[in-house]
Amino acid sequence: MSKKTSIGGQALMEGIMMVGPNKKVAAFCDKNGNITTEEIVCPALKDKYPILGKPFIRGIFSMAHSLNMGMKAMERSADKAMEGEEVSESKFDKWVTEKMGDKMSGVITAVGSVLGILLSVLLFMYLPSLITNGIKYFAGEGIEAFRSLIEGGLRMVIFLIYILLISLMPDIKRVFMYHGAEHKTIFCYEAELPLTVENVKKQSRFHPRCGTSFMTLIILIGIIVGFLIPFQDPLLRTLMKILTLPVVISVGYELIKFCGKHDGILCRIISYPGLLIQRITTKEPDDKMIETAIAAMEEVIPENGEDII
Repeated sequence: MSKKTSIGGQALMEGIMMVGPNKKVAAFCDKNGNITTEEIVCPALKDKYPILGKPFIRGIFSMAHSLNMGMKAMERSADKAMEGEEVSESKFDKWVTEKMGDKMSGVITAVGSVLGILLSVLLFMYLPSLITNGIKYFAGEGIEAFRSLIEGGLRMVIFLIYILLISLMPDIKRVFMYHGAEHKTIFCYEAELPLTVENVKKQSRFHPRCGTSFMTLIILIGIIVGFLIPFQDPLLRTLMKILTLPVVISVGYELIKFCGKHDGILCRIISYPGLLIQRITTKEPDDKMIETAIAAMEEVIPENGEDII
């Protein structure tokens, strides 16, 4: 037997967060192999405004909520990973702490978020359009009909180069291993098998409801939308891509949800590109990582069984 659960998750630094229908729980593994769990409190707007949970409206709000919740969990995992370690502060660090106190963390998070968004727009929207204009200059007007396809291909290449480069970092490699543990544990639960290390090990590490698949799908849908943008100027095209992003995200979200529910040929075609890229972003976990994933999963499974998609 098997079922399709709504439970999802996120890999953290030496930990995993599982998101159930009623609560979100992060499990952390310290250097001694001790596993602890904490509930992550992050209310969603759709809980207050149910209309935001409706199809083709929920996508953009669900993504924003997931990013906010993920950042909270990642910050907590970083704090847990640094427990017991001496951190030397420079004179500048001490001055900033004295002047800003508890506000410092919020400021750093806000500045980091803004810079991250600007960098994403530059790399994935403006740069591909600029490069395409350069290609057009040398190849001629004939490539204009394929502009969106070329831009989409460049975005995919940049995305692949980015994840390949970060996968070389030891800490990120371990996050990708926890990512694999997350997927395997969810598959084990969906297969209605007891959540044991041996049962989890047998499962696939490639899951269709993954953030990697979602990002890949957004890039592919963006290619289709790009054909409808009439502008050639990189700035204007970038602006239009930003304006159409909520539509792209909403469609991508609904497709991911659909593929999470069904196993037909259409779903397999839609999921295939993302599953390929998951070969980079998920790695085989060790036993302790699996135990960490199981610890988080067991705390979010609702007693009434209302976790089916």
